[in-house]
Amino acid sequence: MNMGYVYAVLAYIMWGLLPIYWKLYEEIGAGEILAHRIIWSVVFVMILLTFSKRWSKLKRSVPDLKSRLAVVMCSILITANWLIYIWAVQNGRILEASLGYYINPLVNVFLGVFLLGERLSKLQWTAIALAGVGVLITTLSYGQFPWVSITLALSFALYGYTKKKVQVDPTVGLSLETLVVLPFALLYLAFVEHGGQALEVLSGWKLAGLTLAGVATALPLLFFAQGVKRLPLSVMGIIQYMSPTISLLLGVLVYGEEFTSIELLSFGLIWSALVLYTLQMLKKPKLVAVPAGAAKTS
Repeated sequence: MNMGYVYAVLAYIMWGLLPIYWKLYEEIGAGEILAHRIIWSVVFVMILLTFSKRWSKLKRSVPDLKSRLAVVMCSILITANWLIYIWAVQNGRILEASLGYYINPLVNVFLGVFLLGERLSKLQWTAIALAGVGVLITTLSYGQFPWVSITLALSFALYGYTKKKVQVDPTVGLSLETLVVLPFALLYLAFVEHGGQALEVLSGWKLAGLTLAGVATALPLLFFAQGVKRLPLSVMGIIQYMSPTISLLLGVLVYGEEFTSIELLSFGLIWSALVLYTLQMLKKPKLVAVPAGAAKTS
């Protein structure tokens, strides 16, 4: 059996189940959870770098100003993505969040046209049109622009695009991106959240649980990296739909979020778009390969 399937499925199952973890801390602000996620991610990846003896790669991975700026941009984009996702889960908007990650592959294709000058096939244009109608229906049904879905999709698509500019080992890349925002996370906990008493407010088990945020962030990313090494990107692109599907089911079946007939129509159009996208991807994998940063890191 190709272990790549095992790694890929584990990665996307873990990402899909993340809402359960964030829901445990509903009474804690999204900003505080984000700060802990950054801090403990740094701790975890530093341990990994030490055991794997990759510290030298950390220094060599960003040799020039252009690559350093790309890392900073990646850090900003993924931090914003994490914050919005955590906030959405805590505020009963898991469906909107999952919608964002359904849209994400189509946004990647769309960005390819405007940023990379790629040409789209008729199937791809049809897929984007269907997704656009789905988003429009969602907008009209909500009575407001679905900013959670769109922001998550755009931030992650731009993260993937920017990450292509810095081809580094996944663990090294996550180390650099979290190190950039580490000072802000520490300052937030020290001076902003709960008047600088954030650590004292948390009970023992909840503080201990938050230390696992680093594992919850890095482990699926490492599984994803192992899956990419062993499987075609077209296969990874199909498996990635597991994650938002699991989150969608959690939102409806476990946390009781309403899934109306209008939302079914909207999601149905987007799912149809993804079928067309997948058909095109299987037909010509090279044209629509999953970007380097196409892991779901929420």
